[in-house]
Amino acid sequence: MNNVSVRRATKDDLVRVAELFDSYRQFYGQAADLNLAARFISARFNNNESVLFVASAGSDKITAFCQLYASFCSVAAARILTLYDLFTSPESRNLGLGRALLRSAEQYARIEGYTRLDLSTARTNTKAQALYESLGWKRDDVFFVYNRHIAP
Repeated sequence: MNNVSVRRATKDDLVRVAELFDSYRQFYGQAADLNLAARFISARFNNNESVLFVASAGSDKITAFCQLYASFCSVAAARILTLYDLFTSPESRNLGLGRALLRSAEQYARIEGYTRLDLSTARTNTKAQALYESLGWKRDDVFFVYNRHIAP
């Protein structure tokens, strides 16, 4: 890996993370909205509602991030983490940033006493799926995921 560096994000990183978060949202079909991205990321960070890790390769410029949310598994009666966002800028793909972020998330979960990490990805995102599986993540073939959108 080309001098990959991963660390927990600080307040000084929020502008860059918001830019990456906006690109992440666009990757999943949302319209560009940097103001929305900045407000959302800042609120999660400032309210201690998520944990952000940032990564760079060969420079100080952050080109990847992941965001974790704490939750619970009632069946296991245990704390879990949801890795909801993971994104690497297109020019920095295939440098090992995603892999390093996933390993950092796992290390954080272990140190903080979480029993499981969960994530979901688009069925068409086969590159991400291959990465997850190469690191020992298992695709759930037992449960279906349902969503119900609530209109304002």
